[in-house]
Amino acid sequence: MSSRTSSMPGTPEGCHDLFIDQYLREFTEVMAEVSQPEINAASAALLDAFVRGAWVFVAGNGGSASLASHLACDLEKTVSGKDPRSAKKRFRVQSLVDNIARLTAWANDETYDCVFSEPLVNSASPADVLVVVSASGNSPNVLAALATARELGMVTIGCLGFDGGKAMAMCDHPVLVPSHDYGIVEGAHGVIAHLLTSWLTRAVDGMGRSDARRLAVADGVAS
Repeated sequence: MSSRTSSMPGTPEGCHDLFIDQYLREFTEVMAEVSQPEINAASAALLDAFVRGAWVFVAGNGGSASLASHLACDLEKTVSGKDPRSAKKRFRVQSLVDNIARLTAWANDETYDCVFSEPLVNSASPADVLVVVSASGNSPNVLAALATARELGMVTIGCLGFDGGKAMAMCDHPVLVPSHDYGIVEGAHGVIAHLLTSWLTRAVDGMGRSDARRLAVADGVAS
């Protein structure tokens, strides 16, 4: 006899468990369809940005904005390891979703479509990296950011859902979660983000402290 019980008052025994089983099964099936080569390409691009000392910019809307912010945090802090104050080289990361004054100024004075692209014009350089998180792949401000990134000569990575939308063809390294369920897509994007940062943490640690310091000195971020 199963020990699981429904936590929803007034529902027949088993209905809640059935929904949980179906949701988890769908999530597992969708994750199995995510392309490992796509994740490999995205992780390699991020590691290359680390080695070069390039800036990584992240953007998204709604739930994807929180995922973008979370990814920026993990790249900046988690990948720095257990001793972040050492001379080890660090990721240079800027979240485009967390400066509410800047975001609302562009949205109010110009248009919400430019809230990510205009800060890139201010701060990004060729060969920097833009990571966008978007379930639909069709958000106008995300597409504008990708177009601006292309004009600036940036490398672009997209954590996308549904069929990838217009963003799919605009990303150098798209990672597609093939589902039209927002919850499944956003949950999968969270897993992918943690997968990337976990691997990058190990990759950076594997470079060795002396190599990391040498790279930092070469980039002028340590002496």
